[in-house]
Amino acid sequence: MVQKLRWGIIGCAQIATGSVMPAIMNSDSGVIAAIASRGLEKSSAVAAEFGIEKAYGGYEELLADKEIDAVYVPLPNHLHREWVIRAAEAGKHVLCEKPIALNSAEAAEMVKACNDAGVHLAEAYMYRHHPRIAELQDIIASGEIGELRSIRGTFTYNDATDTSNIRFKSAWGGGSLYDVGCYPLSAARLLFGTEPEAVTVHAKFSPEHDNVDMMASGLVEFPNGLSLIFDCGMWAYNRQLLEILGTEGRIEVPMPFNARDEDAEFFVYTGDEVRRVDATGANPYIRQVDDFAAAVFTGKRLIAPEDPVLSMRLVETCLASAKQRQRISML
Repeated sequence: MVQKLRWGIIGCAQIATGSVMPAIMNSDSGVIAAIASRGLEKSSAVAAEFGIEKAYGGYEELLADKEIDAVYVPLPNHLHREWVIRAAEAGKHVLCEKPIALNSAEAAEMVKACNDAGVHLAEAYMYRHHPRIAELQDIIASGEIGELRSIRGTFTYNDATDTSNIRFKSAWGGGSLYDVGCYPLSAARLLFGTEPEAVTVHAKFSPEHDNVDMMASGLVEFPNGLSLIFDCGMWAYNRQLLEILGTEGRIEVPMPFNARDEDAEFFVYTGDEVRRVDATGANPYIRQVDDFAAAVFTGKRLIAPEDPVLSMRLVETCLASAKQRQRISML
């Protein structure tokens, strides 16, 4: 019999009900044992919809449930630190939505709390678990496009009219850098395999949206002259792209952060040739929960324990650069 991780869901956010909960239910590694909301009426309704046995009217009640092995935290960003730490203290493994915290100091506290409790903590960048990422890394390592020189990443969408959106609350960790800019920033660190040295970011801060950054563009400097050029936005035309540039070619990745089964292709340009690669399709949310369970059951981690702190340090430095309108060294 396959060992299954018993999940508790802390909150009923759309990312939970629309993506992560269906992934757990369709995975080979997990079952949803309980869900909690701040009101029993809401959690009971979601539990009925998904056929979940237990619903709680408070997060504390779920954490006290000894039949829960792990929790998923899709709460607003400013609540991540509190509930990750409380979950760790309750002996639960934790999958926390991205960005993991409001800043790197909070992220370091969360990582320490989980390490001290002996539980696994992961930040929910689901795209990293899609098979296409490993296939991209293999092509880069093969030398087919030569030595790496630069990465260009974009992630924009337009939701500006929804002024009640929690992404537009500054104190809650709102803004485009925290919401979608973190994706190309994460991808560059992953594909370069090194940490940045400096950032320069320019942003549009909107008084209509609690002065969060509604659009940001930037340059991230990495060692040996490598760079990420990126833009992100919540008030711009919908688009996603990742371009990986080498001395002998380039790779163009459409929909780099939301690919599923049927849209995992990418294109390799070398000389006058263009090669389409139909990468292995998969639901990255299912792969994410399966990889999480493997880390819990076998200790096999896909991402280093300290990664959330390093990731958060880059995101917060980008925001600081945009606010100060200057280049900031990270050395």
